[in-house]
Amino acid sequence: MSLRRRLTLSLVTILVLFAGNVGTHFWGSYARNQSMIAYRNSVDAAQLSTEVEQLLEDQRQQILVLSTLRESTDDQLDGDELRQAEQQISGIINKIEKLGKLSHSVTELHYEQLWDSSSKLLEDWLTFYRGYNNPELQMDMDNPLPYLEASQRLQELEQRQAFIAGQRANIIDRTIALTDRITVIGFLASIFLTASLGFFLVRYTNTSLKRLKTGTQRFGSGDLNYRIDNIDDTGELGDLAQAFNDMSDKLRNAIYDVSKARDTADEANAAKSIFLANVSHELRTPLNAIIGYSEMLHDELTDPQQVDRKQFQTDLEKIIMSGRQLLALINDILDLSKIETGKMSLHCETFQPGAILTGVCEALAPLLRDNNNELAISDFSHLPTLYNDATKFRQIFTNLLSNACKFTENGYISVSARPLAERPGWVEFSVRDTGIGMNEDQQLRVFEAFVQAEVSTSANYGGTGLGLAICRDYCDLMGGTIQVESAAGEGSTFKVVLPTDPELALAGV
Repeated sequence: MSLRRRLTLSLVTILVLFAGNVGTHFWGSYARNQSMIAYRNSVDAAQLSTEVEQLLEDQRQQILVLSTLRESTDDQLDGDELRQAEQQISGIINKIEKLGKLSHSVTELHYEQLWDSSSKLLEDWLTFYRGYNNPELQMDMDNPLPYLEASQRLQELEQRQAFIAGQRANIIDRTIALTDRITVIGFLASIFLTASLGFFLVRYTNTSLKRLKTGTQRFGSGDLNYRIDNIDDTGELGDLAQAFNDMSDKLRNAIYDVSKARDTADEANAAKSIFLANVSHELRTPLNAIIGYSEMLHDELTDPQQVDRKQFQTDLEKIIMSGRQLLALINDILDLSKIETGKMSLHCETFQPGAILTGVCEALAPLLRDNNNELAISDFSHLPTLYNDATKFRQIFTNLLSNACKFTENGYISVSARPLAERPGWVEFSVRDTGIGMNEDQQLRVFEAFVQAEVSTSANYGGTGLGLAICRDYCDLMGGTIQVESAAGEGSTFKVVLPTDPELALAGV
């Protein structure tokens, strides 16, 4: 007999023994469980029988007392006492029905006899209670025979159930002893065959393991093109060799992915470098204006001639405008830093979105005039009140309208809003322009930080590429979304969807 066949035969034998052990275990567990369930039911039935017997005795004594009072006095049962008596009898009936559910097939006859006798007895008692106040009702409640019959039937059922409980206990003991013996025999046989199989398995797999070791050493030295192809085994050892080969392929792919991620990181660093260059330019522009006009004003103050107050005021306005531009740029950088570090939070308050949108449009009127654009504002009176961060809401649409004004000349810009009928509790805001627009590739990266649609955008239109990234992060923080629809040369439409309450966004996740 060949070694492979011996291994196969030994393995099959062990599996048969193991299956026998498992089957014996499950059979014993099932038998024990069934016996335990039946035993518990018998015990519960015995306890319930005792309880029913006591309830019948108490109710019997109460009936006898009431029967004596009815004959000797004119007292009447009030509604509460009648309802209480009906509830007590209903409780006894429920317990007897429960006792029937716990009964076995061998006690079914005893239970039916109990049910017939107890039903008649309880029905007579219920008739007595309901007709207690009727003087025409005549019932012999002193007759003990119905009660004694029901009590006898209950005792017979209880004795039968106790006998069954004892039988079930004996069955459990025999089942445990039998399954334990079978388990021990199977366990010892499994140990013997497992030891024999291990001895032959070591001899058989020694060569293959050495080849696997050689392969892992080659992989560890960096030779990821090496393959373990000389394993004469189609089972576990062959699978292990294939796993090592797959691991080599995955490592090679991982190295490629790392290289690609490094290239991506280099591109990100390049984008940040461009961003820093743009920021430097954007910072220098208002700073130069502030310094230049400040020096001019300083020189004018030292000039003995009379100061031109109108020109002086104009220069001061330019300084203020440049300072605000510089402050807005610094705020954008700080906001983005807070968002990236997770320190940005919401300051919710109740506000009217229409009022804020109207204020933003009025504040950007100079930008509209500079590029000769026309602005159309829809009616915001139908919008619901929002409970959200009003400052971030204003910043979102300030950025969107500023971009629309910057990238549109001699064009048309519109601002609209509507409650979403298909999503109650949500409002959609739209900012549309007829500017330069974007292609699909530009739309994919327009919301990324430090990135603008084109490298030349900053040189031609200014800006740092932070505005839309901040808009996206603010929308996410406020529980909403932002998306863009655009085509090159046909303008862009930015749609912002926000909940009336941020908790609505959390509930919809």
